[in-house]
Amino acid sequence: MNNLRNSVQLIGNLGKAVTYRNFDSGSTKASFPLATNEYYKNNKGEKTQDTQWHNIVAWGKTAELMKTHLDKGSHVIVRGKLVSRSWDDEQGNKRYITEVVASDFISMEKKELPF
Repeated sequence: MNNLRNSVQLIGNLGKAVTYRNFDSGSTKASFPLATNEYYKNNKGEKTQDTQWHNIVAWGKTAELMKTHLDKGSHVIVRGKLVSRSWDDEQGNKRYITEVVASDFISMEKKELPF
């Protein structure tokens, strides 16, 4: 039950191609924005779409698989945890970001079979 304390599952589409980096330490990182959509009727009865953008980050083998199997527009399920961090930019301003650090994913893309 402990791993439910900080658990996120999102279903959406990649807003950009996966950005992939190799570090001198040997670690690998993948990142991309993920759009999730919610549809509802507003108070006038009109169908409305609300899009939320999420910053997705993955490390190691998960990052390598994302680079291979995902591209801009890909429909995907991402599971992971929320992580917030801060840093000082070039002007000395404190910046904050919240990311989903992905532990695994499932591509929902329909691939054509080779036969």
